[in-house]
Amino acid sequence: MAEFATIARPYAKALFDLASEQNQLESWLGELKTLAEVVSQPRVAAFIDEPETGYEAKADGVLSLLERQPADATLKNFVYTLAENKRLSVLPEIYAQYQDLSLSRNNTKKATIYSAYSMTEGQLGKLITDLQSRFDSKLEAELVVQPDLIGGVKVEIGDQVLDLSVQGRLNSLYAAMMN
Repeated sequence: MAEFATIARPYAKALFDLASEQNQLESWLGELKTLAEVVSQPRVAAFIDEPETGYEAKADGVLSLLERQPADATLKNFVYTLAENKRLSVLPEIYAQYQDLSLSRNNTKKATIYSAYSMTEGQLGKLITDLQSRFDSKLEAELVVQPDLIGGVKVEIGDQVLDLSVQGRLNSLYAAMMN
């Protein structure tokens, strides 16, 4: 997966810069998400990997699967460029990096909050507010219920992990006892 990240980075950066110039960051984000979902489907991935199919046919095939065609001709040309360079399968990673660039522009980070139990909107809102002050940035949070945490929460923001779960504490205690 690190290989895909390396390949996707210049594409995501170039597309992000172009979208910024044209003031279309959000619309392209939605269209990239759709394209990433399309190429992630197993039958489409198999079609993309066919060596006997030309790049134009692959690009046309991917674009034809969209519910609506890309509004911008530049984005359509982007798909053709990816197909020509045999990079269509990297689209999900390009989308992820484009999304990260878009969020970082607004000093926003993606956070995944793992909780042993589901939370009410009020509880989640308070937790997000506390986390935003701790990490000094806005957060776009997703809640994932993970019962094996026993209690508490575990938060992942980028490569940072804040583990305040009972399971995490038990693991720390076990490691301390074994050393």
